[in-house]
Amino acid sequence: MSEWKEISLHEIKGIKIGHAQDAEHATGCTVIIPDKKAICGVDVRGGGPASRENQLLNPLMSNDGVNAVLLSGGSAFGLDAAGGVMKYLEEKGRGVKVGDAIVPIVVGSCIFDLGCVSGKVRPDADMGYAACLDSEDNVERNGNVGAGMGATVGKLHGAENSMKSGLGCYAVQAGMLQVGAIVSVNAIGDVFEMDSQKQLAGLLNKEKTAMISSEEEAVKLLQLASLFSLNTTIACIVTNAKLDKAEMNKVAAMASNGIARTIRPVNTSMDGDSVYAMATGKVKSSADVVGTLAAHVLGKAINRAVLETDEIYDMKSAKSFK
Repeated sequence: MSEWKEISLHEIKGIKIGHAQDAEHATGCTVIIPDKKAICGVDVRGGGPASRENQLLNPLMSNDGVNAVLLSGGSAFGLDAAGGVMKYLEEKGRGVKVGDAIVPIVVGSCIFDLGCVSGKVRPDADMGYAACLDSEDNVERNGNVGAGMGATVGKLHGAENSMKSGLGCYAVQAGMLQVGAIVSVNAIGDVFEMDSQKQLAGLLNKEKTAMISSEEEAVKLLQLASLFSLNTTIACIVTNAKLDKAEMNKVAAMASNGIARTIRPVNTSMDGDSVYAMATGKVKSSADVVGTLAAHVLGKAINRAVLETDEIYDMKSAKSFK
C-alpha cells in the first residue's frame, strides 16, 4: 500500500468528466470523455442492465475504441442522454468517419432512479449535452451530483427505509501508472467500508434510528422484495495504462470485485451492475496489476459515494450517523 498514493481522479490526463442533473426530480447523468479515442472494456454482473452499445466492447468486435462513456439515471429512458453526448462529440469532430459523416462511439449504462422523487423527468439529449459542456471545467465532485443525484441504497423494505447515496470518485498512482474510478451507487444492499467492513449506509430499522442488515433481513424473508428491481450500481474505471480491448475487459471484470467487497447483497438477478474500463494508452503495465488497483479504487469510490452524500429529499445519508 505504501507504493500507492491517492490522487484526484482528474489528475489522470487525457480524460475529462462532466455532470448535469435535475435536483428537483432527483436524476442526472455523468459523462467520461477521453481526449482521443480510448480502448474500453465492460463487465456486467447484474441481471437487468440498461445499456447502450456494450456489444462493441466484445474483443471479437472490430471497434477499436470509444469516444465517451455515459453513466445516467432514468433507467432505460436515460439512454436518450447519449444523443446529446453524440451531438457534442460530432461538433468536435470526434468519432468514426463514415463518408462525410462523423459517428461518435458512445457506450453507457443507467441506474433506476425513477422512484427516488419522481419518474416524470429523465436524462435526455439536452442533459447529456450539458454534461459534456460541464466536462470542459473537469472539476471533481462527489455525492448528490450527475448520475448519483437519484441514487439510494438499502431498499429491501422499500424507499421509506432506504438511505441516500450518490456519486463517488477515487484514484491512485503507482509509479507512472494511474488508475481511478467513478461510480453511481444505487443498490438494494448495504454499503460497507472496504477496509474495516463497518456498515456505512443501507437499510434502516422501522424507526429510522439505526441501520440493520439487508442480508439478514433477506434471509428471514427468503426473498429480496418486489422493489428489488429498482437498483443498479454503474461505474467507469479510467487508467493511463496501455492495454488492448481483451485486457481492458479483464480489468473491468477484476474491478467488479470492488463492488463485491463493499456492497451486500449485490449482482442480483434484477440489478444491472456494470463496470466500464477505459485506457488512454500511455503507460505499459500488466492487466492484472491494473485490475488489482481497479478493484481497490472502485471499492474506495463506492465508500466515498455514500460518505460524501448529504441528506436530501427527507432521506438520511451516512452523514446522519456520524
